[in-house]
Amino acid sequence: MKIVTDIHELRDHLRGQNRASFVPTMGNLHEGHLSLIRIARQHGDPVIASIFVNRLQFGPNEDFDKYPRTLEEDASKLEKEGVYVLFAPTERVLYPEPQEYRVDPPKQLGDILEGEFRPGFFKGVCTVVLKLFSCVQPKVAVFGKKDYQQLMIIRQMAQQFALPVDIVAGETIRAEDGLALSSRNSFLSTEERKEAPQLQIALQNLRHEIQTLQSSSLALTPNQLMILEQKVIETLKDRGWAADYIAIRKRTNLLAPNAEDLASKEELVILTAAKLGKTRLIDNLEV
Repeated sequence: MKIVTDIHELRDHLRGQNRASFVPTMGNLHEGHLSLIRIARQHGDPVIASIFVNRLQFGPNEDFDKYPRTLEEDASKLEKEGVYVLFAPTERVLYPEPQEYRVDPPKQLGDILEGEFRPGFFKGVCTVVLKLFSCVQPKVAVFGKKDYQQLMIIRQMAQQFALPVDIVAGETIRAEDGLALSSRNSFLSTEERKEAPQLQIALQNLRHEIQTLQSSSLALTPNQLMILEQKVIETLKDRGWAADYIAIRKRTNLLAPNAEDLASKEELVILTAAKLGKTRLIDNLEV
């Protein structure tokens, strides 16, 4: 595996490779990332990975400086997975001058849920992903479904800019107790790590309640969904969590379903972000 830090060197290595598949990451790799590498191998060759902690997607009070950086260990894991090139640029390489051109996703998708609680987050994500696509020029790029809203935004960005990149989704990888794997899990204390799976359990219970109402003779209403969302927020609060949101949304556009949507059995997804101690976790569950 070649570790490349320069854009021109990267392009030299990839010249003539028109079937490359790409997995962009911020490093501190776990089994979830490696599962995306394996998916990428099924969709193209060679497999390219990147590691870059993107300052543009971190807010002023977020954990950019504390974000785990484990390049040596990450490179070893990627080499074992058969990655052809690891692109690991510095900030000076990827942003040699202030990045004044930004990709701003539509407000109806980019300013809700994560976008509401992390203003500018998706603008930073879209900007760096578009720049990485320009550097790597892959045929396929793989993103995890744990970041459900991010996946949808990137997919729509690729479509609207007519980028020659197929966006492939990878399922969320979980620990044995159900906690979605995340680099931020390392911030959890021992007691918090024992409690953390309750977030997924809360989503599973909520999905069961939705499905029970869907299968009953009574029509499911938007007001019922709001009551169910609030119920989960209160349940988590009683366990020591602080939920930013528990949201039951349509899979197609992440908008709240109306009565007509519910009557037609529109496919739904439950999305959540909640803090346990100082650690903010996100998760989702399709209904």
